Amino acid sequence: MNRLFTYFIVGSMVLGVLAGLACNQLLAGEQLNTAVDIFTLITTLFLRLIKMIIAPLVFTTLVVGIAHMEDAAAIRGVGLKAIAWFIFASLVSLTVGLGMFHLLSHVWDLGAGLNMTSEVTTKATVDSSTFTLKDFITHLIPTSIFDAMATNQILQIVVFAVFVGTAVAALDDRAPAVMQLVEQGMNIMLKVTGYVMTLAPIAIFAALAAAIAREGLGIIGTYAQFIGGFYLSLGVLWGLLFTAALVVLGGRAVGMFKAITPPTLLAFSTASSEAAYPRTLEALEKFGLPRRVVSFVLPLGYSFNLDGSMMYCTFAVLFIAKAHGIELSVAQQISMLLLLMVTSKGMAGVPRASLVVIMATLTYFGMDEAWIALVLAVDHLLDMGRSATNVVGNSVASAVVARWEGRKGAKEPVEAPDPLAG
Repeated sequence: MNRLFTYFIVGSMVLGVLAGLACNQLLAGEQLNTAVDIFTLITTLFLRLIKMIIAPLVFTTLVVGIAHMEDAAAIRGVGLKAIAWFIFASLVSLTVGLGMFHLLSHVWDLGAGLNMTSEVTTKATVDSSTFTLKDFITHLIPTSIFDAMATNQILQIVVFAVFVGTAVAALDDRAPAVMQLVEQGMNIMLKVTGYVMTLAPIAIFAALAAAIAREGLGIIGTYAQFIGGFYLSLGVLWGLLFTAALVVLGGRAVGMFKAITPPTLLAFSTASSEAAYPRTLEALEKFGLPRRVVSFVLPLGYSFNLDGSMMYCTFAVLFIAKAHGIELSVAQQISMLLLLMVTSKGMAGVPRASLVVIMATLTYFGMDEAWIALVLAVDHLLDMGRSATNVVGNSVASAVVARWEGRKGAKEPVEAPDPLAG
C-alpha cells in the first residue's frame, strides 16, 4: 500500500507539472487566473482539512506520549539519559537546518528567486520590534484552552497537554478511564489524519499545477535548489550522527550503520520511518545493543527524536518566509527553534506530521498558513530523506544511551529477537 501510494504521489507530481505548463502556455489573462484559482481552491481545501485536525491531534498525542514516558521513567536511569540525548540531538538538528539554509542562501539564494507577492504578503510581514522574549513567554500560557484550540495556538495547546499528561501520570491509579478516553481519541484522530492524507496526491497535483501555471517552468529550478539544499543538509546531519556513533562505538560504528541499512532503505522508499520500526529494532538487537535499552529508547525516540523531520521544519519555514520576502530577525529565529523543539514532539505515526508543525509555525509568526502549498508540491521527495534520517538518528540514540548505561554493544550476549519485532 505504501509503495502504491508513492506511485500515486509521483504520478500526481508529473501530471501537476504537465497541467501547470499547459495552462501557462495556452492560457492568459482572466482564463489563466481562473485556472490558478481552481487549483488553489483544491489545495486550500486540503490545507483546511489539516488545520481542522491540528488541535485535537497535538493534544491527544502529547498527553498519551507524556503519560507513557512517565510510565517508562520507572527505568529512571535509561529514561533520563534518553531524554537528555533527545534534547541535545533535537537542538543540533534544528541548528543544522538553520545554519545550512543561511549558508546555502549565500550560494543559491534559496527562495529569493520566486518573488511571491500578493496582498497577503505585505499584510503578513513580521514586525520584529514587537516580538520580544516577554511576549514569547506570555504567549506560552493559554487564558483558555478552548480559545487556544479554537484558534489553533499550538504552543499553548502543548503547554496544557504537558500539564494534563504529567498530572495523569502522577495519580496513583493513573486515571485509567481518562487515559483510555484520550488514547481512543488519539487513535480516532490518527485515523482521521490517515483519511485526510489519502487526499495528498490530489493536493500535490493542484499545488504544483498552480505554481507552474503562475510562475512558469522556472520554478522547477528553484525547487531543484530547495531539494538539493535539503539533502545536502541531511548529509551534514548524517555526518554528525556518524561522528557521534564513532565516539560511542569506535570502529564498530561502521558495523552498526551496515546493520541498519535495510530498515533505513525501507524508510526511504516508503517515506515512513514507522514502517521501518520492527526491522530497526531487530537490527539493533542483532548488532548487540541490549534489548532493555533498545526496546525503551527506540519507541520513545519515535515520539521525541525525529531528527530529520525537525531539520526539515527549520529549513522549510525559512524557505517559505524567504520566498515571500520576509526576513526573520535573529531573536525570531531562536524563538522558532524553541517553538519547533516543543511542537515537533509527540507526533509519531502521524503521516506528513511536518506539514502540521510547519503550518502552526507559520501562523505563530503571523504568516499565511496557505503558504505551505509552496513546499507541499515536493514534500514527498523530502519526506523520503527525513524518514530515513529519523531511523538513523534513533539508532544512534539507542547506541549512545546503551554506552551511557555502561555497555558498548556486543560485549554482552545477544538476546534472541523479540518475535513481535519482525
